[in-house]
Amino acid sequence: MTNKGISEAVIKRLPRYYRYLNDLSEQGVERISSAELSKIMKVTASQIRQDLNHFGGFGQQGYGYNVRSLYEEIGKILGLDKAQTMVIVGAGRLGQALANYVRFEKRGFRVIGIFDSNPELIGSTVRQCVIQSSAELPAFLDNHPVDIVTLAIPRKDAPDLARLVADHGVQAIWNFTPVDLNLYLPDNVVVENVHLSESLMKLSCDLQRIREKEA
Repeated sequence: MTNKGISEAVIKRLPRYYRYLNDLSEQGVERISSAELSKIMKVTASQIRQDLNHFGGFGQQGYGYNVRSLYEEIGKILGLDKAQTMVIVGAGRLGQALANYVRFEKRGFRVIGIFDSNPELIGSTVRQCVIQSSAELPAFLDNHPVDIVTLAIPRKDAPDLARLVADHGVQAIWNFTPVDLNLYLPDNVVVENVHLSESLMKLSCDLQRIREKEA
């Protein structure tokens, strides 16, 4: 099953399907219709059917979707049927919070290295990972299979670090810096830019719209 030709909007909805289907499975729900799922997810039933038809459909007319089966199939599409190794660069509060988030491991993302340039942090331990010097990162990447590098560093360092990890064979970067790193990297490296301040500003805008509507 390939994601080629699938729009970015559809891909972005898949983790939501995965999360809601997991909740339904844990509640003991065995099957669900697109109409029932639409009420939970606040997405139209037509949109759900269109999204899933990109990957083969999975539903049966008059029956709906088998919750556990659909959950597992979407997990495969998201690559969650395989373990993924991850390195975190930046061991400040955000980097350590990410390293300590246990649900990553439950989803198959295993942190195998943490790096920082602050001498006061180097040598301390976060969830069984000893924080190493950023200077050791190139050698680590050359000697360990790393699927994803997470960047939680100052923005001025982000472009150079991104280019470095790409030069050492990493093809996926989870970027928490306020820099769109796609501009600095080749096409065979994928970046997920997580702009926390932009997300908060969007929430503020939505709140303002609600208040104006109520007024």
